[in-house]
Order: sequence, then C-alpha cells, then structure tokens
Amino acid sequence: MSIPEEKSLVYDWAKQGPRHARWPGHVMLDDETLRDGLQSPSVTDPPVETKLKILHLMESLGIETADVGLPGAGERQREAVLQLCKEIGQHRMHIQANCAARTMLVDIRPIAEVTQLTGVPIEACLFIGSSPIRQYAEEWELDDILRHSREAITFAVREGLDVMYVTEDTVRSSPDQLRILLKAAVEAGAKRVCLCDTCGAATPDGVYNLVTWVGALLAEISSPNVGIDWHGHRDRGLDLANTMAAIEAGASRVHGTALGIGERVGNTPIEQILVNLKLLGIRNDDLTRLPEYVQVVSQVTRVPIPVNTPIVGHDAFRTATGVHAAAVIKAQRKGHTWLADRIYSGVPAGWIGRSQKIEIGPMSGNSNVQHYLSSHGVPVTPELTKRIIDEAKKSPRVLTDSEIFEIVRGFSP
Repeated sequence: MSIPEEKSLVYDWAKQGPRHARWPGHVMLDDETLRDGLQSPSVTDPPVETKLKILHLMESLGIETADVGLPGAGERQREAVLQLCKEIGQHRMHIQANCAARTMLVDIRPIAEVTQLTGVPIEACLFIGSSPIRQYAEEWELDDILRHSREAITFAVREGLDVMYVTEDTVRSSPDQLRILLKAAVEAGAKRVCLCDTCGAATPDGVYNLVTWVGALLAEISSPNVGIDWHGHRDRGLDLANTMAAIEAGASRVHGTALGIGERVGNTPIEQILVNLKLLGIRNDDLTRLPEYVQVVSQVTRVPIPVNTPIVGHDAFRTATGVHAAAVIKAQRKGHTWLADRIYSGVPAGWIGRSQKIEIGPMSGNSNVQHYLSSHGVPVTPELTKRIIDEAKKSPRVLTDSEIFEIVRGFSP
C-alpha cells in the first residue's frame, strides 16, 4: 500500500474560509529568561556559570537575541552581564546581547561600560511607562516622559549603543501620545520600538490593531526600517495568541521566556513560540535541545514543570487511553513515522527529541499491553495480556514499569 501525501491526510481550516493569517517569511526571537524571567517573585536567580550554560542552549535553538540582564540593578547583575557578554565574544556566538535599562543615564552607563570592556555590541532596551493610568499613578506629565526618553536615547546613541525604545503598557496607551513618543524616539536614533502588554491586558484583536497602527506610523514618518518588537505577558492567558497576532500584524521580533517565567504569572513561553513558528513554516530551527533548555531553567530557578505543560511537560506525548494508543500503534505498524507522530498529537514529538509513549492504565485496551510488552522484548500471549489488563482496570492510575514487570515475573499460564 502506497503512503499518501502528507497534505492529503490533514485538512487545514486556517487556509480556508474568510479569515486568512498572512504570515511573514521569518521573525526573530528575543529571549527574556535571564532578565524578565528572573523578575518572577518565586524564582531563584542562578549563578553566572549556569547562566552561561543557558545562553549556549539559547544559541543551539537559533534564538537571535537575549536580554542578559539589567546591569543598573546592582553589582551582582552587572557582573553577570559582563561575564555573559565575554562568553559571547570569546566563543564568537551568533546570539546577540541586549540589556534593559530605565530611561536614566545611571542605568545606561553600565551597559556602555560592558561594551567597552568586552568589545561586544549590546542593544540598550530603554523603557518608560506610557499609559495614562501609569502617568496618573506616577504623577508624570507627557512632557516629562518625552524629555527623559530623548535624553536617554541621545546619550545611548552617543555611547555607541543601538537602542530599542520600550513603551511600558503600550496596549493601554493612547494613539495621540504614542505618536509623539515613538516619533521622538526614532528621531533621537532608536532603531527598534517595543510594544508591551506589560500587565497582560490585551486581546489578539487589540494587539493586531496596535502593531498595524505602529507599522503605518513608521511608514508615515519615513522610518519603515525601524523594527517592531512585541513583549507580552500572560495574566489573561492570551499570551501566545497575542504574540501570534503581533507577528501576523508585522512585528519583526517577539519576546518570550523559558516556561513563561516572569513578572507575576509570567511571559509568553518561548518553547511554545518556537514550536508554533516551526509548524507554520516561519522558522525551521533544530529544537532537539528544547527539553534540555527548559529542564535546566526549571532546575536552576526552582520553577517546576507541570506535567500537562505543552511540548515539554511529562505528559505531552504520553497516552494510556485504548482508542488513542490503538491509532498510534496502527500508524507505527504502517512504518510511517510522520503519521505516528501526528495521529493523536498536534506537535511532532520527534522535533524535540521525544517520542510517543504508550502506557497502561484503567482506560487502556489490549493494544496498549501488546505494544508495551513487544517494545520491551516480552513475548505477548493472550493470557499475559489479560492478566495485565485486569490489574490495570483495578488501578486508579497508570501502572509503573516496576508494577508491570512484577506481573510479568509472577505470571504462570
């Protein structure tokens, strides 16, 4: 029997009907794990040696830029940023560094100093609140924000730093004030602007409208080459959907963190961005080290990985349900790897160095047991199969390997 074309086996509703996403040929990724990720109130800030390992894992995943810290926050942060940038320079890494800073010279000077000490260029990500609610709480006037922004960007550019101008809480800022701030930032020398859902308040429609509007503004002021970044949080659980909407609308770089760690409930999980962009054909990264990356971050920050976490959770590619297992087994028997990896999974396990795992539990059928036994080199008999199924049906959970092999060892037909 000939194997059918893969496209004939899966109907894609995203390519049919009245709504069509217009995806770009490529979008860059900025990893905020070592800055925003470490601002989570529950994480442990790892030692520099571990941060270096994390940086190399980012590099292995094809991530273009990484926020390596906020050196203006103190000597410990400054030393970490220095060591990370030295690592980039010494190993001629492809990943590029950026650093967060308030629109204050005291925050920008340490970035310039690290660049001078290492010879590694650093993008300065200069942030200031822009929304009316933030202005009211801080007792700021727009003129104050404008003055601080111009002075900071001008100083950073004079120090030889590329600048990304970050308007905090952009999604709740008015277009009239954003026009003034973004135009001034570009005139002062900013090469990128970052639109932020600082409080996780946005919806995909709002994100699409905002990014589209900023793209039109940049074209209007003859600055179409200024890049647009998207930085989203997950307070409403719309983080990934918002990030995809930003990409569709024209953002050329989007931000995320491993496991989505970050302020409050965190940022967009970068592992989910990577996999979705590969599924859409926007990127084609080698993701085999993705589980290792997330595991390392989890261990050193002491943030556990829930078993049902998409892509990297323990249960992501496990099944003990009889119907599901039977379908996977039938696909495997056809010798069609692509089919077996997708028949009951929207994410191919093989992409990240994992595989579909069939286990035995109270919802299992004969197929589960027969597959399990044969894959472990145990002769399959109807009697042994029935004995294991009988035990599984009595259990409130999936049987462990030791429990199954205890049945096998004690079985006598």
